Amino acid sequence: MTGSPPPFAPYEWMIAWRYLRARRAEGGVSVMTWISLVGITLAVFALIATLAVRSGFRTEFVDTIVGANAHVTVFHSQRVNEAGHTVRTIADYDAMAERVRAVPGVSRVTPLVKGQVMATAGGRNSGVEVFGITPEALAEIPRIADPETSRGDLSAFGRPAGTADAPETVGIALGSGVARELGVEVGDSVRLISPDGVRTAFGVSPRVKAYDVAYIFTAGRYDIDRTRAYMPFDEAQLYFNREGVADELEVTVEDPEAVDRYAPAIAQAAGQNAFTWTWQESSGGFLRALEIEDNVMFVILSVLVLIAAMNIVSGLIMLVKNKGRDIGILRTMGLTEGAVLRVFFICGSFTGIIGTAAGVVLGCLFAIYIDPIFATVNWLSGGGVWDPAIRGIYALPAELQLRDVLSAVALSLGLSFVVTIFPARRAARLNPVEALRYE
Repeated sequence: MTGSPPPFAPYEWMIAWRYLRARRAEGGVSVMTWISLVGITLAVFALIATLAVRSGFRTEFVDTIVGANAHVTVFHSQRVNEAGHTVRTIADYDAMAERVRAVPGVSRVTPLVKGQVMATAGGRNSGVEVFGITPEALAEIPRIADPETSRGDLSAFGRPAGTADAPETVGIALGSGVARELGVEVGDSVRLISPDGVRTAFGVSPRVKAYDVAYIFTAGRYDIDRTRAYMPFDEAQLYFNREGVADELEVTVEDPEAVDRYAPAIAQAAGQNAFTWTWQESSGGFLRALEIEDNVMFVILSVLVLIAAMNIVSGLIMLVKNKGRDIGILRTMGLTEGAVLRVFFICGSFTGIIGTAAGVVLGCLFAIYIDPIFATVNWLSGGGVWDPAIRGIYALPAELQLRDVLSAVALSLGLSFVVTIFPARRAARLNPVEALRYE
């Protein structure tokens, strides 16, 4: 006596394949099945494309922050100086920087002088935030000291230009947005106007000084390129009346994503009157908004995948109805309920597998070739689809990650397999006597 065949035996696959490739006139795959196939393909494509853009946008957003800004900013608590003014400057910035630099995980510590001025050139004006920094420290900022996106010679930063009109003009670095707003290029001269300038017996008069544009950088974020300029540290101390002091310390760490782990040790090394401000705290609102948007988009697109998978039920029910006579014959020939269930389960799940595979291919191609695709869309729409002034970065990024692809595949196949069970059970429980009564 032979045992019963194992589940998903070859004959079950053979019967399912005959049903799938049968013509519609023979009661084969219906139009609804093709609709469900296309629906699952588009839903998986949309899910993978959205996840790739989400990952790419967050990576680009974080990279532009940590690549052009301090990971941790150290500043002093407010105090009243000898003149009766409230200040937050750091007098012992060199000693404080040495202590912070000794903290494990800290890669760079740089004193900064910061101030807001009005830049003018050729009758055009622009508000600028000036960072006073040493040339050596500026050369270590990844997004600023990038020869592929910058113009000019970084070694000329801080070096007197020695022109006839301004023999003592010092070279500064401008963001590409500032340079575009002022209409200047490398080698041109700009004037910086500070309202808190020269102190005289009659009060404070604005300070106006000309500087040579030695370097133009593109950090990758519109708000940085449009508002930032770098000035040599010692020159910034003179210009902003910060002789012998710094406004803050710019600290970078080895692992920016784990910056909260370094912050307490940095604050302790800086001293009891020092405070820290991490990049996650300054940009926490953006990161939380991205996280909420990511979760909402995943839920919405998961519903779309579920809707597409539900179409399999309609197509499979129609297939079961058309194959009622065949089911009755198969049951009388000895097929068990489980065998019939598996036959129609294969029919339904095969649609989900093919649709998922096609969606993965389309989604991966979209993520890989997003730049030419986006350029084509931008050209067809006449330009202006992506406004960096609103979105902060200059292009739509996409980063294809294995976990995103696997999550999309698992979601699509899981839903496809689950919804297929119900019409397959209906086929398995069909009474062969009722199926063959009118035959």
